[in-house]
Amino acid sequence: MRKFKEVLIEKTLLTSALITILVTLGIILVLSIEAFNFFREVSIVDFLTDTQWTPLFTEKHFGIMPLLSGTLLTSFIAIVFAVPVGLTISIYISEYAPKSFRKTIKPALELLAAVPTVVYGFFALTVVTPFLQSFIPGLSGFNSLSAGLVMGIMIIPFISSLSEDALHAVPNSLREAAYGMGSTKLQNAFRVLVPAASSGIIVSIILAISRAIGETMIVAIAAGQQPRLTMDPTVPVETITAYIVQVSLGDVEHGSLEYRTIFAAGITLFIFTFLLNTLSYRIRKKFREKYE
Repeated sequence: MRKFKEVLIEKTLLTSALITILVTLGIILVLSIEAFNFFREVSIVDFLTDTQWTPLFTEKHFGIMPLLSGTLLTSFIAIVFAVPVGLTISIYISEYAPKSFRKTIKPALELLAAVPTVVYGFFALTVVTPFLQSFIPGLSGFNSLSAGLVMGIMIIPFISSLSEDALHAVPNSLREAAYGMGSTKLQNAFRVLVPAASSGIIVSIILAISRAIGETMIVAIAAGQQPRLTMDPTVPVETITAYIVQVSLGDVEHGSLEYRTIFAAGITLFIFTFLLNTLSYRIRKKFREKYE
């Protein structure tokens, strides 16, 4: 009976792993088939080089660059805001805060990740944007700046929680050795602990970047739906995920060329995220080899 239970658990775990792999392969297959049908009618060169994205207009253009620039712009703003704030919070909780405070504040921070993203979107539109308009002249009602900042607030728990876990896992012998050589607590945190926990910190940043790139509701509500090739954070933009939501609402005929654009945009986002994660994995591996 004991052996039977072990075999049953092993087979269950194997089945779970296979289901995950099959689901992933199914998603890739669906995206690839529909994207292939799209590129049979639209040149992939135009798709990658055209600076206009107007598949729903009378004069149709299928250049992905405006959507890609909007995605990168909002994600960049979110990361620039979230990384220093999240890393500072993680260092404070790990090295400065009392243990009782750490047990209280960490779960409270993680509650931010449980807030529905549609709530963040309306918060960006109704609170953050009017606040920014009070001291940024000409800021549009829909803009990538407020959307990016609120996305940064949303991903702070990913960075702070995982980075704090990585810092907390650093052996105390490293801390004691640094203090024995005369380091202050600040020097110890930034010159010893952060480099030692760099692999875990990089993992948290990778997760945050992936979360920001794949975010939908915040950018759909607060950033606008105007695809344009720009790096100006004060004007409306459209991201890849926001466009997919726009077309998926049902106003576009199923199976048409306009409908297939969501699969072309989706596989572009998938490839981009895959390349980003691969690059990040190599960077993480390099840091591990350096500090371990």
